Amino acid sequence: MCGFAGIYRWDGSKVSESQIKRMSDTIAHRGPDDEGFYVSSEPQANAGLGFRRLSIIDLSGGHQPMTTDEGRCRIVFNGEIYNFLELRKDLEKRGRKFQTNSDTEVILHLYEIYGPDCVKHLRGMFAFAIWDGKNKSIFLARDRIGKKPLFYSLKGKSLIFGSEMKAVLASGEVEKKVRLESIPLYLAYQFIPEPATIFEGIFRLPPAHTLTCDAKGDVCINQYWTIPRTPKHDMALPDLEKETLSQLREATQIRLVSDVPLGAFLSGGMDSSAVVGLMAEAMKEPVKTFSIGFEEDDFSELKYARMVAEKFKTDHHEFIVKPDTIDILPKLAWHYDQPFADPSALPSYYVAKETRKHVTVALNGDGGDENFGGYLRYQADRMFYGFARAPKILRQSLSSIIKNSLPAFPANRILRRIIRAGTLIGSDPLEFNFKLFCYFDQDSLLDIADGPLLEHVKGKNVYNYFSALYADSDSKDFLDQVLACDAHGYLPGCLLVKVDIASMANSLEARSPFLDHKLIEFAAKIPSEHKVKMNGGKWILKQALRGFLPDEVLDRRKMGFGVPIAKWFKGALSGYLKETILSPKARGRGYFKMDRIEKMVREHQSGERDHSYKLWALLMFEVWHQVYMDGDIKNK
Repeated sequence: MCGFAGIYRWDGSKVSESQIKRMSDTIAHRGPDDEGFYVSSEPQANAGLGFRRLSIIDLSGGHQPMTTDEGRCRIVFNGEIYNFLELRKDLEKRGRKFQTNSDTEVILHLYEIYGPDCVKHLRGMFAFAIWDGKNKSIFLARDRIGKKPLFYSLKGKSLIFGSEMKAVLASGEVEKKVRLESIPLYLAYQFIPEPATIFEGIFRLPPAHTLTCDAKGDVCINQYWTIPRTPKHDMALPDLEKETLSQLREATQIRLVSDVPLGAFLSGGMDSSAVVGLMAEAMKEPVKTFSIGFEEDDFSELKYARMVAEKFKTDHHEFIVKPDTIDILPKLAWHYDQPFADPSALPSYYVAKETRKHVTVALNGDGGDENFGGYLRYQADRMFYGFARAPKILRQSLSSIIKNSLPAFPANRILRRIIRAGTLIGSDPLEFNFKLFCYFDQDSLLDIADGPLLEHVKGKNVYNYFSALYADSDSKDFLDQVLACDAHGYLPGCLLVKVDIASMANSLEARSPFLDHKLIEFAAKIPSEHKVKMNGGKWILKQALRGFLPDEVLDRRKMGFGVPIAKWFKGALSGYLKETILSPKARGRGYFKMDRIEKMVREHQSGERDHSYKLWALLMFEVWHQVYMDGDIKNK
């Protein structure tokens, strides 16, 4: 797990090594163990590559940028290739000679044989850049799921790229100009969907894509993989359950290769508990597990994590997040590069920080919900899809009755969710799913937006991005389409960004067995009725794990990685919230109608409405501005 940065110029001008070093220094947290640089000197085109290394495999021989004996190509690589030993044996049979024991060198040899198709052979998480000295071109690639980030910008006759946007900005060649079109998307989705970013002219290479730029400046971006969801598996349920566990076991075992200490995040939920159990099954020494919780019992899963830790006899560690830890927000804003509104970024950062004190690699349960239908809204989607056959006018009338006759903000969280779903039943099925998911929908954006931002909100409905993702599924099944939407949007755009940044900010590598692409392909072909039932999600996974995990873990109500911000904003953080989002600088930016923002704060703090997630998005948006655009708040 590392970080890299680089510049490719196709006008023959040289790249400055000091410039590359400056770019790499901004991401030193991604690789504190080693650094390396390479600058070419050619008449047609040139490249400069910078690298920061977190040593995991082949501690003494994995220095980058790396080249082969022939010296044709050089690579900088961030990630892990789990099938690299198998690939290496095949390459050696073909006469390839290796200088190291690293997976990085395997990628180089594959590229020299297969060119851009080398990515199709890789099983793992990766982002890399290869300078092809023979063809005077640069090749960028990102893994299938989007575990590892890669940003780029085209300026003049240069391609500037890096593992984080701050490295691209550090080149000094890219202006920090806010892209107004990105703001409504951020407020709706809690993240900015790729390929766009918060800055004009900086883009994120999408998952499962490659980018090639040649000496003429021609850029070619290709998608090399998608998730096939048809045809569905045709096997008896007992066999399907056995195969599900077998696939997960194998995906976990191949992620245990490491030359440094290894552990696991343990939330107490089904997914991370399964990973921990399978690790314990395969490892000789006790698994080191790490959990995080809150003083508020409704948001803490620590008792379930302890139950799992006791069952598998792990070396267990816990940490409690309190409201006074909020002073980390400017640092988080700096690390995330752009506005990011998932509140669980806060505990994710802290659990990574505590984990890094003991290990360098941690496995997690990310991807279980998207693969097997675990989110509560999937149950609502299944129930609503049947109800959607009723006449729309009837559904709209019922929705209106619910809005007008029930309390807007009951104390019970489950009741609030039911009421919210009830108010949306007048929508079409796909729009229903979007409104369950979003922070600000189109109407609420029109209500708060002001000035030039309002024109952008009027010009394009934020729902359009979400609706386009449904088309990425080759299945006509509604829940398959919803799962495809999350797999191509929410998963890489939000969840994987959260974990990558939280872990790498603390120089920790995170590995996710549920995100193995072979497991994803298998799970995608499980019929949706075996995933989401009326009484719960992840049905097939629960059946596969029955007897392996405690029933209390399998049958408990899903909590998710929530944060008690609703309570914090009415208590310990009420003053901080108002001082930040209602500050003179926030008012002067001209994005919002401030009387609407003031009303949201009043309604939330009086208990009239729950605006906690909307207020969190506005808070992180302003903190980001103060860190990146004003420079008023330091990240240290």
